[in-house]
Amino acid sequence: MSKQRIVVKIGSSSLTNDKGEIDQQKLDDHIHALAALRHANHEVILVSSGAVAAGFARLGYSSRPVTLKGKQAAAAVGQSLLIQTYIEKFNTYKITSAQLLLTRGDFSNRERYRNAFATIMELLERGILPIINENDTVSVEELTFGDNDMLSALVSGFVHADQLIILTDINGIYSGNPRTNPSAVKYDFLDNITNEMIGVADSNGSKVGTGGMKSKLMAAKTATSLGVPVFIGHGNGGDKLLHALKGEGDGTYIASHSNSPINTRRQWISLHSESMGKLYVDQGAEEAILYHGSSLLSPGVFKVIGTFQIGDVVEVFGLDELLGRGQVSCSSDDLKKWIENRMESEKDHLPTIEVIHRDGWVKAKKTGRNV
Repeated sequence: MSKQRIVVKIGSSSLTNDKGEIDQQKLDDHIHALAALRHANHEVILVSSGAVAAGFARLGYSSRPVTLKGKQAAAAVGQSLLIQTYIEKFNTYKITSAQLLLTRGDFSNRERYRNAFATIMELLERGILPIINENDTVSVEELTFGDNDMLSALVSGFVHADQLIILTDINGIYSGNPRTNPSAVKYDFLDNITNEMIGVADSNGSKVGTGGMKSKLMAAKTATSLGVPVFIGHGNGGDKLLHALKGEGDGTYIASHSNSPINTRRQWISLHSESMGKLYVDQGAEEAILYHGSSLLSPGVFKVIGTFQIGDVVEVFGLDELLGRGQVSCSSDDLKKWIENRMESEKDHLPTIEVIHRDGWVKAKKTGRNV
């Protein structure tokens, strides 16, 4: 098998026991399987939950804390325990690992986004195994990913992974909850994740985790939209990840929606950036940017809302709907002045301004996003 870049997500329930302690037997099994991937010459990135789950017992909690300060304190204790354990166990396989703690801000800020990408690429180039988790010690609700399932999906798209493997305590996706519905049917393969599937998914996680199957479906939908195929399932033994990679895993495979990787700039524009304004364009400009691969030029813009600078992201609207998002090549002041001058002079020979270059443009979903 040719060398591939694999993102593996392991959740809290797959790492800890019911008391919230790290389960050494479970962890040993995962480490052995991850090492087998590395020894098969694959690049491996691990997205690991378990910090809060590993730490709350040390703080005297009988179960996972529900307050923000309790979660953050548990993460502060548990993260160091978790990474120390990973380092020691990977060392026995002569694998050096590194820890990266991320927040939403690391993705929404363009410079930090690029720096995170460069760091991960350098680690992989040096043969290091990155271990990524959300920085639960400082994250607040509006800056979180929701759960590490979504973090793993974003990371897999971010690094242009060949496969995302989400390990869980259920062997794949079912038509219902197999724990309560004996007639639930397992899906071995899915072409896509529908909103209906997400709507009926069981969103109740374990006592030590934050996500359930609903979060995994949402993560799979995101990853596949970024060109990354997904496997959701479980297994035992050192070959479980190799089996999953070969299509022999005990779970569900979800096909990618794209035949080529989505570049990181467009991922940032589409998924992570904050919109700083709105542009309204005429029908000619709408057709040019949606169907002809053209850049958005100033003659096609008739209305500007908001204040933005070069490099900011704005939403672009047609006559009836949102068309997409783009990174602007001019400021709002310059564009407003151009429109005013055109209206006052009623002349067509004003120098044209490039508003959004085609490489910084992302279509909205309803118009068949093409990133």
